[in-house]
Amino acid sequence: MRVIGIIAEFNPFHNGHEYLIRKAREIVNDPRAIVMPVMSGFFTQRGLPAICPPAVRARQALLCGADVVLELPFSFSCAPSSRFAEGAVSELISTGVVTDIAFGVDTDNTDILKALADMDFANDEVFNTKLNEYISTGISFPQARAAAIKDLASQKGIGGNLDPVLSSPNSILALDYLMALKKIDKKHRINVIMIRREGEGYHSSDISADFASATSIRNAISSEAPHFSQSAIAGKLNGHMPDRSLGVMLSSASSGVFRYPDYVGYIRNAMLTANASGLNSIAYMSDDLSGYIKNFASDIRPDTIPDDDHNLKVFEKKISTKRYTVSRIQRALASLMTGQDGSYLEIKRPPYIRVLGFNSEGKYCLKIMGKCAKTPVINRPSDCLELQSENEELKKIFELDMRAASLGWKLYGKNTASEWESIPVIVK
Repeated sequence: MRVIGIIAEFNPFHNGHEYLIRKAREIVNDPRAIVMPVMSGFFTQRGLPAICPPAVRARQALLCGADVVLELPFSFSCAPSSRFAEGAVSELISTGVVTDIAFGVDTDNTDILKALADMDFANDEVFNTKLNEYISTGISFPQARAAAIKDLASQKGIGGNLDPVLSSPNSILALDYLMALKKIDKKHRINVIMIRREGEGYHSSDISADFASATSIRNAISSEAPHFSQSAIAGKLNGHMPDRSLGVMLSSASSGVFRYPDYVGYIRNAMLTANASGLNSIAYMSDDLSGYIKNFASDIRPDTIPDDDHNLKVFEKKISTKRYTVSRIQRALASLMTGQDGSYLEIKRPPYIRVLGFNSEGKYCLKIMGKCAKTPVINRPSDCLELQSENEELKKIFELDMRAASLGWKLYGKNTASEWESIPVIVK
């Protein structure tokens, strides 16, 4: 049985995601291959709540080609790319059934990505020295990391134009996936499938293309705040998301399954919390970020986070610096709001596998996974209650996930205890 693992956020599920699933099956030449995405939960890698709850996004994926959808715990989904990648790759491999891992890249030259991953630069003394030197010049961490990688690559004789690779978020993630695979899949049992992305770039706000980015789709949804006219959203997104995916999102919002999150309200609340809290122990608050956020929060004015800043562009412009990217700040704020301190980052791999949904083919795969998985498989939160007394790491990550879910459901307009009632989505 061929099982293709995919790492995604589906925030929300769009045409590019459907293309990735279809292309992965084509590459392995098996139209019946099981596709098993591991997906961010309530919070995404950039540090903000997802536009839809996990169950809605899982249903979108299952109706558009996926067979089993797993959830990546908060501590790994709302994290820098290296932690995000290692957590996701580890969870897929720990299922015991995944044979391939597929992901998108923004370059045709995948050999460069493989060569960079082979350098193992994260553990290289020269790289780390160069990284610190570049950071001290005042440039951002992503820029410093890219420059240090280029220097090390030059020393090791790796040629070619690295700028397009190192400036692309998707290719940076792909590089981290490859390095995570080298660390975890030491016997090279997993087949790697790198698929050239189609359409607009990761951060593109252009909604006109058939393969519009998730960013542009979220912007189109947020532009309808605060009333979120479903007909207007449908008109803007028609053709940019698979019909079934768009239908699931619109019907779920219309029927009260969730409401679109109020990002302005969330960020304002986070800033109020930051102003009243001690921040030094919170995850990602190192390098004096805690002091910067504290000062920023104490000096907020009405125009800092305006009522109509639904995409948080004004907030991003005012708070981000070369030293502190907006994604890092948002991850730190999410950690503050969920109670994640630095000790959680010492847990390097997800201690359990959460099943968000499956179809009939996926159900068969899950039966096999139940016998092969290297970590516990859970279908609902109550399953963890029986396991946490035996595993302290599982207990910590589970309790953090439930706090993230409670905050998420509040933002989606539902009871904060809603997660306790959640069961896997089943699509026939």
